[in-house]
Amino acid sequence: MAENVTIARPYADAAFELARGAGALGPWSDALDRLAAVAADPDMLACFSDPKLSADQINKLVLEVSGTLSAEQQNFVRVLVESERLQVLPEIRDLFVALKNEHEGVLEAEIASAFPLDDATLASLKADLEARFKSKLDVTVSIDPELIGGVRIAIGDEVIDASVRGKLANMAAALKN
Repeated sequence: MAENVTIARPYADAAFELARGAGALGPWSDALDRLAAVAADPDMLACFSDPKLSADQINKLVLEVSGTLSAEQQNFVRVLVESERLQVLPEIRDLFVALKNEHEGVLEAEIASAFPLDDATLASLKADLEARFKSKLDVTVSIDPELIGGVRIAIGDEVIDASVRGKLANMAAALKN
C-alpha cells in the first residue's frame, strides 16, 4: 500500500496543479472519484493487465465508462494508461482530496455513532466542531453498534470519544487504579 501511495503522489500533485490552475478543483475531484471507482472494479483491473489489449484500447475503455471528462482529464487518463498506473487511481484520488482540502482549509472528520444521526443533530454537531476547530469540515458518518451509545469523532490525529463504550473503558481504568 505504501508503495502505491509513493507511485501515486506525483500524479496526484500534477492533477492538483492542473485543477488549481484551471480553477476546477471540484470537477477534477468528481472526475477522480469516478475514475477511482472504475479502477477499483475487479473486471477493469483484469482488463488493465490483459496483454491482448493495447494501451489505446484500454484508454478508450476507461474513457467510455468514466463519464464526461475534460480534455485535460482525458489526457491525464492517457498518461496513466501509457505509464501502466491506472491501478493506483484510488490512491491518486485520496491524495488529490487531501491536497484540495488543505488548499481550501477543510479538515476530514469521521464520526462513528451507535445509532443513525438525524440531519438536525448532524448539522448541529458539525457546526459545533467547525467552531471548535476553526475550520470547515468534510464529515463522514458511520454506524458502529459496538459504541453502545454516543459518538466517537476523529479529526486529524485528535479523537473525541463521547461514546458509552469509551466512558465505560475510562471508568474501568479508574477503578483499577
